[in-house]
Amino acid sequence: MADTKRLAFSIIQFLHDQLSSGSLSSDAQESLEVAIQCLETSFGISVEDQSLAVSPSLPEIFASATKQTPQNKTNSSSGSPSEEQLAEAEHLKTDGNDQMKVENFGAAVVFYSKAIQLNPQNAVYYCNRAAAYSKLGNYAGAVQDCEQAIGIDPNYSKAYGRMGLALASLNKYSEAVSYYKKALELDPDNDTYKANLQIAEQKMKEAQPSPAGGLGGVELAGLLSNPGFMNMASNLMNNPQVQHLMSGMMSGAYGPMAGATSPGAGAAAATTTTTAGAGGAGVGGNDLSGLIQAGQQFAQQMQQQNPEIIEQLRSQMRSRPPSSAGNDEP
Repeated sequence: MADTKRLAFSIIQFLHDQLSSGSLSSDAQESLEVAIQCLETSFGISVEDQSLAVSPSLPEIFASATKQTPQNKTNSSSGSPSEEQLAEAEHLKTDGNDQMKVENFGAAVVFYSKAIQLNPQNAVYYCNRAAAYSKLGNYAGAVQDCEQAIGIDPNYSKAYGRMGLALASLNKYSEAVSYYKKALELDPDNDTYKANLQIAEQKMKEAQPSPAGGLGGVELAGLLSNPGFMNMASNLMNNPQVQHLMSGMMSGAYGPMAGATSPGAGAAAATTTTTAGAGGAGVGGNDLSGLIQAGQQFAQQMQQQNPEIIEQLRSQMRSRPPSSAGNDEP
């Protein structure tokens, strides 16, 4: 054991030297600090303990320390764990829980991992390590541990709940919903599962693409709440030529515009009366052309009077992605 501690001390010393070099990023420094804490806790040593610094060469320490490895592996993997191993695993789990309480999540992972090595058939150890992984942002590791826990105990509601949290953190809301529902089946009175299920369902709805509206994908609600746009629409509907054309279309007459009294309508009416045939096909086309022309003229006026509103509409239309029917990806 002394050689093992010397080896761990040498590693800790090396990590301290790397921290002092100043060549690491802040994230890397934080990771090394966690690693040092875990090693010191696991082996019961400290970098201030200089008695361990007086030792044989590092290769000799490594060779001596690793001689015990095959025997340890044999003991831990031979059949069911012994009573001593079960008790030690529970002690390690408790140590891991204590580290979680003080938010030392890296050390908690170390303790839970050691407990799993001693008793790999305990679903609680995997589920607890999944919680620590999630706190560290390792959601993929949390998913794997939850899968292990569920494989060992399919009725372990907490494993389903933590799986839902990890999947939601990975933006996999649809899968998260299914795991939250399973957790509620097993624990129907759990308010946390209920709240998380509602959040995941809401996120899943928000992730779904909304259908494009009649304005080329522009959000109608946003336009209706825009005072500038509503003012433009009001001016358009007050245009006498537009009112006349819309009145004819709404009445279903689609008749010639000979009776139009709005300025500039006489020439269009004469053309319409001359070209209208028995079926009236040319009449409807002229009415539509007149409406389009009126709209174009009005758009030009709005461009001059309210250029910022027109540019806003164009930006919304350009930024809105096209509808992707049949695509299952959010």
